[in-house]
Amino acid sequence: MTRTTVPDRPVSSVPGSAEDAGTDATVMNGGPSVELRRNRGARALALVCVLGGVLLLVYPSNGALLRTIIAVGAVALGCLALVSALRPFRFRIDAEGLSIRRPGLRREIPWAEVDALVLDDPPRRDGYSAPPRLLLVPVPGVTLEPVTARHPLDGRPAIELLVLDQVREQPEQVSAALTRYAGGRFVDLAALRRAAFATPDLPVGLRGYRMDRVDQMIRRGQDALVSGDAQTRQAARGEIERVCAAGLPVAQRGYSTLQTDTVLDALVAALADQQSTDRETAT
Repeated sequence: MTRTTVPDRPVSSVPGSAEDAGTDATVMNGGPSVELRRNRGARALALVCVLGGVLLLVYPSNGALLRTIIAVGAVALGCLALVSALRPFRFRIDAEGLSIRRPGLRREIPWAEVDALVLDDPPRRDGYSAPPRLLLVPVPGVTLEPVTARHPLDGRPAIELLVLDQVREQPEQVSAALTRYAGGRFVDLAALRRAAFATPDLPVGLRGYRMDRVDQMIRRGQDALVSGDAQTRQAARGEIERVCAAGLPVAQRGYSTLQTDTVLDALVAALADQQSTDRETAT
């Protein structure tokens, strides 16, 4: 397995401005650290559940038993969510490393303990995109917490540090901060995939291609393009061509067949173009 050589210190910087919303202003002006701020959406939703349940209890009506059960359930669910939202949270990025305080992980992580940081977008589910997540691969011999993920490209054990819908900063802002401080350790894999092969939002309808199978093939092709390995691209191209030739599975609700065929044809062509470039470079 090939690994990327990582510099001892960050090698790149990303300039910022005071107008960058959602991140500490001192950070984007070249300050000493970046402090990500927790998203308040969960807290607001929890308060709505509690207040809604209380109102149901205060104003009785017909069907009082069922209404009471629903109200108590809403209050209990809201209280649990509120307790979780009020737990201490810290995610700081600076020249020394990461300072994290969240359920399951409270630790200062120096860059010397980080082999790789990957900003990854999980596979779609039922046609919907999941929020990006930040994965950390520790250097061999360093144990931070039980393995919760794998490196998307090479399968190395990793830890899910953060799901980006937990913070108010946009993925681009988080990526800029990590590029600035983590240097060559950090890879914005989500951006690399989009640059290698940008996929449109496929329309969903009745009697379409099974969404999970299509998403799996598109991800396979994107990762092959990002890998920079000719054999990997050739294998991905062959797999996609075989599946398409055999006929994609059809579901009651799935991706439009016409648009999906067009996208997969373009992906196969992109993989073939890369292989042609490799041969020209070799000669």
